[in-house]
Amino acid sequence: MIRILVHAGFHKTGTTSVQKMLVHNRPRLERHIRFLTRPGMIGACEAARAYSANRHPADLTEFASEIAAIFEEIDTDDPRPLVLSSEDLSGLMPGRRNLTRYDAAPLLMKAIADTTQAAFGDAADLTFYFSTRAAEDWMRSCYAQHLRAVRMTLSFQDYCNTYADSAELDAIVDQVRANVAPFKVVSTPLEEAGTRPIGPLASVMDALDMPGRARRGLEVLPPANVSMPQELLDAMLEANRSDLSDENVSKAKFEARRIWLTGDV
Repeated sequence: MIRILVHAGFHKTGTTSVQKMLVHNRPRLERHIRFLTRPGMIGACEAARAYSANRHPADLTEFASEIAAIFEEIDTDDPRPLVLSSEDLSGLMPGRRNLTRYDAAPLLMKAIADTTQAAFGDAADLTFYFSTRAAEDWMRSCYAQHLRAVRMTLSFQDYCNTYADSAELDAIVDQVRANVAPFKVVSTPLEEAGTRPIGPLASVMDALDMPGRARRGLEVLPPANVSMPQELLDAMLEANRSDLSDENVSKAKFEARRIWLTGDV
């Protein structure tokens, strides 16, 4: 039996915190699990992002091929479960490339399920895990990420009006569940997972039925990608709306964030 947990999102639901905890605690965790984060499966993540943006069948085929390549490297005699953890496995965050929902995620997860079945047959024990978040907080966090990473020019209210459907994360989880049956799909709200002693990583360990000894002694890291104050968001929006070149906009946003982080004007 080969046990696999796919932690495929969603963006801005504590996924980065999970991945940083996995990597930071690798020496202790690797006694119990093996895992790959984005750096170990860049091909699959990029193919998923491409498919979510273009919906070209070739990108979905490439994604399945990348997942198959990962599975080919698995030692099936190793009893430790394998965790694949990257929100990019669900595609691009809504708001990028005119995407309004995680519509590609159910199809990408089906590709993983089909590839798993083809690789391991009845020996496959596959679970999909998604972290979710309350709609308003999730949209606020996504909006801040867009302001920082791309040239988003919408106000927060306009962003909410345009991308309201993107926050229906539970509906996407239900679609995934229908697409990958009979494999298991579980989800946990960040508001619940974040209160656990080891934070959002606890829900991943729960999905793996990891015993208490596998959780003891883990070093807890502070939350990743903490929220930014309104004045910094305003400064980034102003830069995005300016007549500056993209290069100079990036410099202006970097400098604004540096001042916020260091207090050094």
